[in-house]
Amino acid sequence: MDQSMKILYDEHEIIINAIDAAGSVKTLIEKDPALYEKTVRDLIVFFRNYADKFHHHKEEEILFPEMNKKNELLADGIIKEMFDNHDEFRSMIKKIEKHLDEKNYPLAEKQLEKYGEELMNHIAVENDEVFQMAESLFDGSELEKILGRFQDCDRELGDVRKEELAEMARSIRKNLLFAE
Repeated sequence: MDQSMKILYDEHEIIINAIDAAGSVKTLIEKDPALYEKTVRDLIVFFRNYADKFHHHKEEEILFPEMNKKNELLADGIIKEMFDNHDEFRSMIKKIEKHLDEKNYPLAEKQLEKYGEELMNHIAVENDEVFQMAESLFDGSELEKILGRFQDCDRELGDVRKEELAEMARSIRKNLLFAE
């Protein structure tokens, strides 16, 4: 596997762990509503910053435009679908937050579950189709340039912050396992 795509696959694994945590949080609605709200707000911070600012940013600003340059037909197909998904995810996060602000935890939970399901489907498409397509579109030197741009992106956004967010997701998941 190419190193540039490995970065994206590895980020997906961390995001999947956060989705798993999100799937466990609903048990807190009845037991400890305040902890439910705090945990979901922490998940929102993770999804907005790690999944969107770090991961989706690499795809939208680097990978997808480069793929479109190699094959213009992708722009109106699978790449457009990925961009549309990213926009939908941002909208869903806003809805979850709105429901939390209104203390409507059942609606927040319903939206969080939908978000998790759709994000898992999106990740599957990227892992099984988009990233493999990228590896076949680019030669070794092009993939190396993309890797360098991914690394620059993480440095600009903050390598330390990225690791803090990943640790935050692991911690949320661990705390939820203990709460069950």
